[in-house]
Amino acid sequence: MRAALSLALAVGAVAVAASAPGASAAPATARVDPGAVGMPNPGPVRWGPCPEDITAPRLECSTLDVPLDYRHPDGRRIEIAISRLASESPSKRRGVLVTNPGGPGGAGLDHPAVLAGAGLPREVLDSYDVIGFDPRGVGRSAPVTCDLTREQQYRGNFAPYAHTAADVAREAGYARTVAKQCGGSRTAPMLPHITTANTARDMDRIRAALGEPKLSYLGHSYGTHLGAVYATMFPRRGDRVVLDSSMGPGGYDVTAMRSFARGLEDRFPDFAAFAAARPRYGLGATTEQVTAKFFELAERLDGKPVRGIDGTAFRAVTFERLYVDALMPHLAEFWQAVDTDRPLPASPPPPANLENLLAARHYVICNDSRWPRTVREYQRNVAFDRLRYPLLGGSTASIGPCAFWPTKRVEPPVRIGDRGPSNVLMVQNERDPGTPLSGARELRRAFGQRATLVTADQGGHGVHPFGGNTCAHDAVTAFLTTGRRPARDLACAAEPGDQGKRTVFGQRGSGSTPRDVRDVVASGTLR
Repeated sequence: MRAALSLALAVGAVAVAASAPGASAAPATARVDPGAVGMPNPGPVRWGPCPEDITAPRLECSTLDVPLDYRHPDGRRIEIAISRLASESPSKRRGVLVTNPGGPGGAGLDHPAVLAGAGLPREVLDSYDVIGFDPRGVGRSAPVTCDLTREQQYRGNFAPYAHTAADVAREAGYARTVAKQCGGSRTAPMLPHITTANTARDMDRIRAALGEPKLSYLGHSYGTHLGAVYATMFPRRGDRVVLDSSMGPGGYDVTAMRSFARGLEDRFPDFAAFAAARPRYGLGATTEQVTAKFFELAERLDGKPVRGIDGTAFRAVTFERLYVDALMPHLAEFWQAVDTDRPLPASPPPPANLENLLAARHYVICNDSRWPRTVREYQRNVAFDRLRYPLLGGSTASIGPCAFWPTKRVEPPVRIGDRGPSNVLMVQNERDPGTPLSGARELRRAFGQRATLVTADQGGHGVHPFGGNTCAHDAVTAFLTTGRRPARDLACAAEPGDQGKRTVFGQRGSGSTPRDVRDVVASGTLR
């Protein structure tokens, strides 16, 4: 059970043609990009059956060789696994829609079929060949490792809740150990090249191999940063770009890690209202009482775990269950069980590829961004966030392996800016625990006139096609199929019955959880 509960902390987590005037300087990566010049077009893709464990009907698979280091395109090459759900209406087909489910570390080979099963509209499926792929370092695309032990995998990606500066200092030892393991693993020679920028270059290689002058894109969670980076590095090669549940313009950096705490603060009132309205759970008759129960249970479990659940695991499962409205009954039952020392409700097993998921996450986030290098700075961050965001701030602001990363970045972070066509549509829930609205608004400002933002007055992680808000859902469908975006940023009101309609990858919300969390985690959508 502890393994399943740690998954939330392990993965955190699962685009019109007019040009806009640019006010800021173009990013260096966009001006001179080794993935954009001097590269011969790859050969045509030969589609065939997918691996045996991917049983989605009609999904075809293939592979594509790309340079490990785009600065040296004639050097070592790695294989990227790609997939296609082909349009069944050739007369309506307008191109390819490349997809990413989130992560980093999430495999996406089966994602086209997952999207179709989750309700991707027929008109979108007719308009595109929907393309999936395992990003470099992940799944079947040259997977990386940090040689994480089972205990390290279950421990997760966030640090235990730090109540004091000494807790942060103690965690530094563990973080240093993981960083050293990553740097000493058999895949360490790949380490500097597992980055979002290189994955964006791989996407452009996929586009060229498919013979397409442009690609459209649908990315969720971390996939929004991948899409933003692609739109920045290859501004004229993107057609219609949809970013669903967006990270801030810095991607998965220290700011994003700390933002999980703000996301839980934004989202928690929804659960407090849910539990307060249902006396059978015994968690409080008002939202204030339910909130007080959270702190009571967390403190009690910090001191004395119940059935293997300590305070960190309790915070973890609370965070991850709030990604989906349909999981609120399960969360309430979990609270009830640890409060009364009764058997815990069943939880899905961890994904089989958890070690690779976590390792690839470390590679990407530590390579992409500049992280603080001193324990003292993390201690200051914890002291601040523990007061400002007490639900989770003592964990998300603490130290991790990126503070001791063994290699230097080979290029600067990609700076998201406003130069390029106005072809980005952002869609966002107002109360998203994993990618808070504040980050989406920052990305919207960075894009300037390139982007339009559609917000939905609902909670949870993921809007299209997973959400129940018709206004937001229809805005994305219209953009992907006709190119029309709202004339200005649009706020979609809450709709009756939104609660319980949340879905995760094909599982419409009904209060049951046979696949929900497992699929979110396995795909990487739980950032």
